[in-house]
Amino acid sequence: MNAFAKDQSHLDKQNRFATTLGCFSLGLGLASIFMPRRVCQLMGIQAHPLLIRMIGLREVASGAGLLSRRNVPGWLWTRVSGDMMDLGLLAGTLFSGRTTPRRFGTTVATLAGIAAVDTYCARQSEQFSGPTIQISRSIIVNRSAEELYNAWHQFENLPRFMEGLVSVRDMGGNRSHWVAKGPTGAEVEWDAEIIEDQPGKSISWRSMEGSTVETFGSVCFEPATGNRGTIVRVEMNCNPPGGSLGAMFSRVFGKAPEQRVMEDLHRFKQVMETGFVTTTEGQSAGRPITTF
Repeated sequence: MNAFAKDQSHLDKQNRFATTLGCFSLGLGLASIFMPRRVCQLMGIQAHPLLIRMIGLREVASGAGLLSRRNVPGWLWTRVSGDMMDLGLLAGTLFSGRTTPRRFGTTVATLAGIAAVDTYCARQSEQFSGPTIQISRSIIVNRSAEELYNAWHQFENLPRFMEGLVSVRDMGGNRSHWVAKGPTGAEVEWDAEIIEDQPGKSISWRSMEGSTVETFGSVCFEPATGNRGTIVRVEMNCNPPGGSLGAMFSRVFGKAPEQRVMEDLHRFKQVMETGFVTTTEGQSAGRPITTF
């Protein structure tokens, strides 16, 4: 499994955590809201409908947050905090003497187990907290895979067809420094490294630890059927500055990342096939681009 696939599997694992625990939270929360007395009976405590409904509302909120798959570690830690609160409330009912000992003991053991699972998932999720935007786009270019690979591998030329990318500087050792315009127009800088390089076939990269932009992805070059050229496929995951807020801002006030990547691929196709990239900004004809 290559490095990109490993990172993607980590993200998939986090999403599975979020889906499973989100569904559990929703189910438990709805039961607590609509059947509070029955829940109290099962827990072995005296009826506290209002308290149980409040716990249910918290569970529903946590479930919805996890199923949205946004800030998964934060929502998981919210569940852990809720578990601690529930155990504290149960301890209060124990000292009040308003419990059914056998069922109460089972409930405490169950909640302690759930808290342990939530804590484990929260810690694991923090270790591979995935990017918030996932992109997969492809296009057919009427050039050989070798030509396209060589062109893309000259990273300093990427700003010629990638909108929003200001510059890329080769730092040596498979490392490079990137400068781009963020959602607000301010420049954002980060360092990246190539983590897998298959000449003529694919390039995989990842931002380096501590970078403002968290990203990993790959570009693959596969011969199209019928001698129609090469399929250029870009798969990318990124966490823009500002996290989910930054992603939302770019969608509302700018172009969605998926649209931007597709437009970049179209410009790459134009450059490689014609040496020109068409534009409507201040001129009626296409502008020439120096060949790679």
